[in-house]
Amino acid sequence: MKSQTLDMLLDIELPVTVRLGATQMTFGEVMGLNAGSLVEFGRTPEEPVDVLVNGRLVARGEMVMVQGNYGVRITEISSRRERLDTGAGIGSQADSKADSKTTGGLYAD
Repeated sequence: MKSQTLDMLLDIELPVTVRLGATQMTFGEVMGLNAGSLVEFGRTPEEPVDVLVNGRLVARGEMVMVQGNYGVRITEISSRRERLDTGAGIGSQADSKADSKTTGGLYAD
């Protein structure tokens, strides 16, 4: 029975999100966005991106191109404690600041 349960769990599909960065904007700034607008995020291109599974941080990595598509090369796996403690949040201090911001983040699903 345990084997069947585990097999069922292993087949569950979960959403994977890559968080490139986050910022805070006023409602007026958001309303002023249009095609060609630039939104700056609190990360440099060299910094790792966050990999979230079902809204929880599970890893960090670097953006790569794979046969013309974006991909992430995993460079760090979050600790089990960090995954449980952070919920949908992020473990590092800088990222915790981004979590408290209500608008911004650029996400790629």
